[in-house]
Order: sequence, then structure tokens, then C-alpha cells
Amino acid sequence: MRRSLAFAALACAATLSWAQLLVDPDPDWKEVEVPPPPPLRTDDLAMVEVEGGSELRYGVDPKSVAIGTDGVVRYVVIARSRSGATNAMYEGVRCDRGEYRIYARSSGQGWRESESEWKSVFSGIESRHVRAVAMSGACRGHIPNFSAEQIVRDLRTPMEKKFGGSSAP
Repeated sequence: MRRSLAFAALACAATLSWAQLLVDPDPDWKEVEVPPPPPLRTDDLAMVEVEGGSELRYGVDPKSVAIGTDGVVRYVVIARSRSGATNAMYEGVRCDRGEYRIYARSSGQGWRESESEWKSVFSGIESRHVRAVAMSGACRGHIPNFSAEQIVRDLRTPMEKKFGGSSAP
């Protein structure tokens, strides 16, 4: 009986959470003019653990993290292969909608603008690192974390020590 009630409560909470993502919390929302990508830095990154294993290692440049007046968390994420190849993406996450977009890309030769649309952080393998950034510190549920500094602190904190020892935000 207890197990059934616990499962029902969990299913209800999950359904409500998904419903929040499907209903636009602010139908008049407009993205602010996106600041240009910050200078590319590849040292002192806040490493992000991506679920499901990956050939790439991901890290967020702590100096690039910002929360816009539009509620978008913007940052630069660096992806490194085992061979040392490095790619960077200047991205934004909307915590209230569970969406992201890529503003610019770099392979070390300067930034190239990307004309991307907002996509779900649950859209597939290409969004796993974004989902990891969002869940590891950029978002607190459906809102941006308290500050850029708090986001960086949370990204640097091992998952087992976050959120009272739970792996779920």
C-alpha cells in the first residue's frame, strides 16, 4: 500500500513538472539582445559529468557564466576529446521551459555565430551536456540558480554532495 502511494505521488509530481514545461509561463517573454561570446578560455573549467558515458569531457568556463535579465543562463562550455581536440559552444538555457540554444561555436580559431532555435534539453544525445549543466547548477528546478557565482559553486560541487546528498535537484 505504501509503495503504491509513494509511486502515485512520484508519478503525480513528474506529471506536474512536465506540464509546467509544456505551458509557457510567460507568453510575452522576449530574449534580450544576446551579448557577444566572451573570450575563449580553456583553463580552470568547472567540469560537468555527462550521463551515459561520453568520449568527450565537458567543462564550463566559470568567467563566462551570466544570468540575463530575460532569465536565460548563458555560458561557454568546452568539449575535449581524448586526443586533445577542443570545441567550445556559447549556449543559453531557459530553466523555465527546459530549453537551450547555441549562439556561437569555436574550435579555437575564434567564434562563429550559430543560428539555432530553442530546443528541449531532453531532445537527445546532442543535448546531454546541456541537461547536465542545467541539473548540476545552472537551474534550480524551473528557475535560474540564485547568481552566476552560485551556479559556478554548484557546478564545482560533486553531485553526491549537492542538494543534501541526493542526485536529483
